[in-house]
Amino acid sequence: MKMAKRDYERVMKYFDEDGDGKISPWELRKKLGMMEGEESVMKDVELLVEELDSDGDGFVSLEDLVKLMEEAEEEEKMRDLEDAFEMYNDSQMLGFITPNSLQTMLSRLGESKSIHQCKSMIHHFDLNGDGLLSFHEFTVMMMH
Repeated sequence: MKMAKRDYERVMKYFDEDGDGKISPWELRKKLGMMEGEESVMKDVELLVEELDSDGDGFVSLEDLVKLMEEAEEEEKMRDLEDAFEMYNDSQMLGFITPNSLQTMLSRLGESKSIHQCKSMIHHFDLNGDGLLSFHEFTVMMMH
């Protein structure tokens, strides 16, 4: 589920204690509950801020935060797709969904389909015409 701009702004406001529209290493360390005085922890926080900081001012802006959170959402979406693909993956032909493996999984989900119907479903998203769905083709299908 994609976050709305106001959700990002709420997260930003939580970390941005002084209200300047940016998150400093100090604010980040404090909000994450890190102990003050630990030099190695502060260095780690500074490195994190430096990595996220797109304009080089030493702070994390709202845009930096949005980018980070959207990347995390995309990574989670890909993990979910990989998990779903594995459910349909043919145990004999690893890395592909076959008409047989699709039929088996659909029947486990309570949906009865013939092999011909499963071949038709696969054909619709089979980009290279091999009669199978690769992970890439599965991803294209799920994004539609």
